[in-house]
Amino acid sequence: MSYRTNIAYLYDGSFVGLLCCVHESYYQKELPSAIFDYEKERVMLFPVKEIVTDEAAAQKVEHSIEYSISKEALKLVRLCFISNMENREIAILNFLRLGYKVGELITDMLAHDVVRIITKSAGYVQSESHKYKGFLRFSEYDGALAAIIEPKNFVLPVIAPHFCDRLSNEHFMIYDKTHKYAFIYQNGEGSLIKLEHMELPEAGPEEEKYRALWRQFYKTIVIEGRTNTKLRMNHMPKRYWEHLTEFEG
Repeated sequence: MSYRTNIAYLYDGSFVGLLCCVHESYYQKELPSAIFDYEKERVMLFPVKEIVTDEAAAQKVEHSIEYSISKEALKLVRLCFISNMENREIAILNFLRLGYKVGELITDMLAHDVVRIITKSAGYVQSESHKYKGFLRFSEYDGALAAIIEPKNFVLPVIAPHFCDRLSNEHFMIYDKTHKYAFIYQNGEGSLIKLEHMELPEAGPEEEKYRALWRQFYKTIVIEGRTNTKLRMNHMPKRYWEHLTEFEG
């Protein structure tokens, strides 16, 4: 069976949209040379096909991944999709095409280039998510909590449930300055919204007092003569420091 290859797909940038690209590829017997979203449209030598976002088609593909390949494969695909990896859409399509051939064994084929690319990018997302669960610092503003993050990967959907569980009785917001999204939690409900810009107000006296206490605690637990800056940077990379309360002042 021959597949058309001299074509590129244009989609809406969502995970549902990407699944629709997978659906289109199979049912139209096409192997796109590129898949890119509207915001990153590029000049292409091949014809460009705009893929319509169809919830039913996306759901059909999602179910097929879970039952024809595995739940673990679907998890890897979701994590890879929110990574900052270049050309991740094509990588995901190639991974799924292989998965439909070999089934659940695909997640054990770590030596295969197609699989290694996906697992590596998913690992980066998981690692960064784990760090933010420990490094994220909230400040209090008029009874609500707010925090800013600047991740390389779009980890906000991954870390948000963790803080919903920890802060279930609070109102809070986490703003992703890199990807321009905010997660807002209030009255037991959370929502992810697009937000181009956000500036937090100046901290009030009560918040400043808590920050000072936190910095003092951090200094107090330090053992003089055993400070290892290099080791600290290995566990707490410098790019996280800007939003860590204990490093202020």
